Amino acid sequence: MEHTDSFRTARIVRLVNLFLQAVLFVTLFAGLNYVALNHGWRFDLSQQRRFALSAETKAYLASLAEPVRIVVTIVDDGTNPELTQAQRDITALLREYVYEASRNPRAPITVEHVDIYQQRQRAETLGLEQINTVVLLCGPRRHAMTLSEFYRLRRGQRDEFLGEAALTAGLLTVSKPNKEKIYFLTGHSEMLADDTSPTRGLSQFRDELRLRNFDLGRLDLSIDPKIPDDASLLLIPAPQGRFSRYEEDLLRTYMQTRAGRVIILLEPGRPHGLENLFFDWGIMVYDNLVFDLENLTATGDLVLRHYADDPLTLTLRQADDKPIVGACRVINEEPGRAVNEEPGRAFDDGLRVKTLLATGKNAWGETNYRAAGVTPAYNPGQDLRGHLGIVTISERLKPANLPLSVRGGRLAVIGTGDLVSNIRINTTANLRLMLNLVNWAVDRDTEVNIPSRPIPRFQLSLTQEEISRLRLGLFLIVPGLTAVLGLFVYWTRRS
Repeated sequence: MEHTDSFRTARIVRLVNLFLQAVLFVTLFAGLNYVALNHGWRFDLSQQRRFALSAETKAYLASLAEPVRIVVTIVDDGTNPELTQAQRDITALLREYVYEASRNPRAPITVEHVDIYQQRQRAETLGLEQINTVVLLCGPRRHAMTLSEFYRLRRGQRDEFLGEAALTAGLLTVSKPNKEKIYFLTGHSEMLADDTSPTRGLSQFRDELRLRNFDLGRLDLSIDPKIPDDASLLLIPAPQGRFSRYEEDLLRTYMQTRAGRVIILLEPGRPHGLENLFFDWGIMVYDNLVFDLENLTATGDLVLRHYADDPLTLTLRQADDKPIVGACRVINEEPGRAVNEEPGRAFDDGLRVKTLLATGKNAWGETNYRAAGVTPAYNPGQDLRGHLGIVTISERLKPANLPLSVRGGRLAVIGTGDLVSNIRINTTANLRLMLNLVNWAVDRDTEVNIPSRPIPRFQLSLTQEEISRLRLGLFLIVPGLTAVLGLFVYWTRRS
């Protein structure tokens, strides 16, 4: 009886021991997962810390006040290597954002992948219409980003991944409680935001602005005697008639007393009536027509190849993109002065005037362009010649005679309206330039100090003989050595 009891006791003790081991294993496993999930550490050991978020991005994520949803509509069928790589890069980056935002209980970030073809109902609910975009949603606000914004191109090839800088800038845009309001001025036969015509319409540029979370409106100064208080930017696209003295005074007051922001596009041959406004801001607009025979396309369009060294042209210079326009007039010309120097003298210490884009050195501004039957040619003493400004900006950094620095007005003048027309805005450089100017005007140009990530490329060149040798080694020699080693171990143990 005692013998039976001893075996039974041993079995019970062994079962209890096994049960306790199983409980301890499950508890240890659950505890390790809890610690890893809530108190984990991540170390980026890759070269140049390619997968770690910058300290600035972490600070922005910690300060978010509302949850953000990120919807990815990349459709990859495996046939496009660049699209496949973009999906990998963006997915990996978003994973880091989700992890870092989980530390902020007020504003977590969630990511959803939606195929707008196969998930039509979900796409319609979220208002998704375009594939290969990344859409940021924060309350009623939304901001759409195309894949081109995530990469920096050099000679037509992806050279650097700008994902973190682009995504953080998008988060800052969509998390703002109020949209910036852009008013398109009307009343002088300007180009219209609702016009779909190829040469005078701005419908495509309008859509690009809406994708970037701007609120758009129309303003006719001959009807509305006051510039609205919510105006973040006034856009004057190619007026065909003169502004009245009263309208000019409204614009001058808006710029001086309210630190106004204005972008004006002026076509050649059209009177504008804004001479006093331009004089206030150190800008000279010439009544001429630009001829630059060395920088024309096969269709006679002008290619603007000369950039200023300025943050507003940085993306264009790095991608080696060139804006293409039609007829232009000269905005600020200084013979002999480099394009990256400030043209003209500053009227006070706080006025900064700079030409961003100019023609080639052999271009001239034809003043006799209205005469019929006259062959265009440079006339010394009458026409302007050299690097002629086409896009010029002016910025008042502080009011005159005040030592402190405060927010000042910003004015950009472009010597053509063709730059933003529906037929031109699809040119990458044209769109980038205009968006850079708009962002600069509404103070979205604050530099996000996030470095880009270089895209490593490796190339392995093998001859056909080397490929055959490699194939032989991988499929025969390595498995053969493994089999021989296994047989040796088997024979040794059997002996």
